[in-house]
Amino acid sequence: MGAPAEENMSELEEEKKESNVKARDVVRFALHYWRPRVKLGAGAAVLMLASVLMDAVVPVFTGRIVDAMTNVKTDGAAAMEAAWWAFGGFALLALLHQGLRLLSLFLWNQFAVDNLQSIVTDGLQKVQRFSADWHANTFAGGTVRKITRGMWAFDSFEDTILMGLLPAITIMIGVTVMLTLSLPTVGIAATLMILAYCAVSIWMSVKILAPRFRASAEFDTKVGANLADIITGNPTVKAFGAEAREDQNFRDTVKFWRDKSLNAWQTGVGADGVRSVMRLFMMVSMIATTIVLGKSGQATPGDIVLVITTFFIIGGYLRDIGMHISHLQRAISDMEDIIGFWMREDDVADAATAKPLAVRHGQRPDIIAFDAVGFKYPNTGKSIYSDMSVDIRAGEKLALVGPSGSGKSTFVKLIQRLYNVTEGVIRIDGQDISQVTLESLRRSISLVPQDPILFHRSLSENIAYGNRGATQAEIEAAAKKAFAHDFIMSLPKGYDTLVGERGVKLSGGERQRVAIARAILADAPILILDEATSSLDSISEHYIQQALDRLTEGRTTITIAHRLSTIQKADRILVFDQGRIIEQGDHATLMSNPHSRYKALYDMQALELIPELQDGEGAAEKPEKAALVAND
Repeated sequence: MGAPAEENMSELEEEKKESNVKARDVVRFALHYWRPRVKLGAGAAVLMLASVLMDAVVPVFTGRIVDAMTNVKTDGAAAMEAAWWAFGGFALLALLHQGLRLLSLFLWNQFAVDNLQSIVTDGLQKVQRFSADWHANTFAGGTVRKITRGMWAFDSFEDTILMGLLPAITIMIGVTVMLTLSLPTVGIAATLMILAYCAVSIWMSVKILAPRFRASAEFDTKVGANLADIITGNPTVKAFGAEAREDQNFRDTVKFWRDKSLNAWQTGVGADGVRSVMRLFMMVSMIATTIVLGKSGQATPGDIVLVITTFFIIGGYLRDIGMHISHLQRAISDMEDIIGFWMREDDVADAATAKPLAVRHGQRPDIIAFDAVGFKYPNTGKSIYSDMSVDIRAGEKLALVGPSGSGKSTFVKLIQRLYNVTEGVIRIDGQDISQVTLESLRRSISLVPQDPILFHRSLSENIAYGNRGATQAEIEAAAKKAFAHDFIMSLPKGYDTLVGERGVKLSGGERQRVAIARAILADAPILILDEATSSLDSISEHYIQQALDRLTEGRTTITIAHRLSTIQKADRILVFDQGRIIEQGDHATLMSNPHSRYKALYDMQALELIPELQDGEGAAEKPEKAALVAND
């Protein structure tokens, strides 16, 4: 059972290689989100720096209090007055420290939450526009994990830099300068030890901790992806009684994550131990040096208190610096995926000069034209199409026929511009689709797929998805035309019923009717039907076919046909084979030719010698019986 997890590890390593996020990319990403609200962030940072500077001066006043109190017996009232003045300064500094810190955090919370909102919304906006090929090769659960983990990692990243490291570095400089002015020998020694401490911390974080936390983040993504995949496929798991098998597969994946994470966390504890020893050595050295100076009369009791107080302040910030550096490196590792999304420019995107598609009814005889089109899927060597030219008349009802892998689904994917053609041009109403906006192109096309996917929203929202301004009356009218109204009204909440994830609460036929109603309401000039009646019973199919006949009136319709009996009324049928159109004509014309490939397929399907032609572009092999017919 370990093999799947090992394969997953290999896939993750390859994915990480492709991300190629550099330190400068992290900086660019951070500045991109900080720049729009720089005044808010800078205000929070300045207030925090002012707060820690108050903290840096505290040891001076504690030392003065001790020196004043040691002189009470000799100087009397003057010594007490000095002590009270020092105490007043100490109290004022403590009050300012807390007040400035609170004001800083109020501003910082606003700054941070605005950044997180922008990152997660931008992440979804970017991922939604990635190509169909990217989504086909990516776990949805893993993508969700990357976006949310990247969002919270950025929160940790900016907290660490602006609210952690920056104040710590400021107080290190302030305290060591103050200490050097008061006790030069101790101040210089402390400065050297602080520099050594920071250098060792950075080296351990970059060279030792970073690779381990990066591996942990990769498997965190895989755990989320595997979990989502199993839950989404739960009906299939149940159908095959495979719960135990999936449990074991998930345990294997989690074990890899557990091993990587434990290794990272334990290494982090070890690194913290090294830093603790260095801080202890620093404390002992500073206090011992001050005692020696006191013995020779170069330091007062107040100076000893000054050094001890200074170390406790320095020690706390040094401990935090080590922690901050570790957190910073971990945050950067967790941010790499979402930064990769931010940097990625997809192949299928709007051109810089793209304009909205304008479909002008009746002004051209052809509404869709393939002009010498060549195409192959990314990362494959074999071309699907080569020099394909086809004109589709406005209002024509076109059917696509052929065995699996012959190029039918690719044909409609290219019309939707889910992929870019590698050669030639596709035009809609005379306009090159690579030069129009993707949104306007796809809004001009209504799609009724074989297995429609619905959102976990109300039936009204799903039907109106292609027409956001539709009224409830229009939604119900579309449902009636699709013969969906009656079953919807039989539900307890009617049109307000939530359909479940991907429409799981509805039967296949009910989902199909909702998808047809959605296409009716979208009212696009081009209609694509991917065997839209395949999930219906015979009675429902009869009525739906009538609805589709009305829907296709006045529209250019392309039907991917798996059951050849459903396309007899098509104006033209294109017969595909290995990316070529080998025959075309209407049903009667093709059937009249005794040597027609279409006639052979139709006759064998009618006699139930071969099943319905199931489409699956890119399949390695055709169904055996279909291949026999093709070779007839």
